[in-house]
Amino acid sequence: MSKKISAASARSHTRKTKQIKSSISLPSGMFGKILAVLFVGFVAYAYRAMQPPPSKICGTPDGPPVTSPRIKLSDGRYLAYKEHGVPRDQAKHKIVFIHGYDSNRHDAVVATGLSPEVIESLGVYIVSIDRPGYGESDPNPKRTVKSLAFDVQELADQLGLGSKFYVIGFSMGGQAVWTLLKYIPHRLAGAALLAPVTNYWWPNFPANLSKEAFSHQLPQDIWNLRVAHYLSWLTYWWNTQKFFPACSAAAYNPGALSSQDLELMPKYRANRDLYAQVRQQGQHESLYRDLMIGFGTWEFDPVDLENPFPNKEGSVQLWQGDEDKLVPVTLQRYIAQRQPWIQYHEIAGAGHMFPVLDGMADKIVKALLIGEKNVS
Repeated sequence: MSKKISAASARSHTRKTKQIKSSISLPSGMFGKILAVLFVGFVAYAYRAMQPPPSKICGTPDGPPVTSPRIKLSDGRYLAYKEHGVPRDQAKHKIVFIHGYDSNRHDAVVATGLSPEVIESLGVYIVSIDRPGYGESDPNPKRTVKSLAFDVQELADQLGLGSKFYVIGFSMGGQAVWTLLKYIPHRLAGAALLAPVTNYWWPNFPANLSKEAFSHQLPQDIWNLRVAHYLSWLTYWWNTQKFFPACSAAAYNPGALSSQDLELMPKYRANRDLYAQVRQQGQHESLYRDLMIGFGTWEFDPVDLENPFPNKEGSVQLWQGDEDKLVPVTLQRYIAQRQPWIQYHEIAGAGHMFPVLDGMADKIVKALLIGEKNVS
């Protein structure tokens, strides 16, 4: 049997419903305040996520121990180094070696691969350094494109390498050699750049050439390097978040290596105990600072450099493998074409790790020190 509801009863029910709704409605402006609090909380979380943790400085209570000799730089930082070859005071030729990305002073591929015969006959002394933030060298949060050049100059002065010395750099360390050629050319007796990293935003590269070379990088590196160049303050977060893949070199992605590189990597990374020191102070002031500096905006372009040896009293040697998947050979060729005073050596079938090849260190050093020809 259907039940009839009077008009008065209906009105009473409606009033009760409205009272219930009004009792759970938010006070005026409260919803906006909640949104504001949530927004501030999100911004605070995002800010914390983008801030790198403090570095674990070697020799401090919370940091790794100091095991290598170091010099104290004029700004108070310490720079670690390792000596190879003949004793320093007996050397005929003194070389500073600058390591590459995600490496340290122990990865001195030329020093470790040089034959005893060449070391003794040419009187070769090599000092390899930990670049700032790597190994046992203090981080340099104020690092710029030019700062490493003056770090090396201070090292040479404190170790008594003389008014002129040679420099060899590999990969990211090879890129750093351009800065020595720019800022302290008067201190150099010669320079060798081994597969030096190129900055796709150097202005003298033709746009179509750099764009084509950049397009051949792995997608994760294309995005990573764009962040390092355009949004450097996001570099730490980008390489530590879990949504997108980070830098292929730091993640040991085999897709970034040539077939020859894959064969040579076990030899390059043979001493795992020494390699463990590379990132021991933290990754931001080593790996990620490298990306921000190496692919940021530079104060000069290598193509604009002047010949540091106009009287042929020294030489600049550029070595590159033609199958290098990390550093495009097309960009190295362009630099060599624009700078005819550079002695360019292109190695057929070689990838990025060619300095590890048997006998290659001897060829590189002989070409630099005594100008031996036909060594490519």
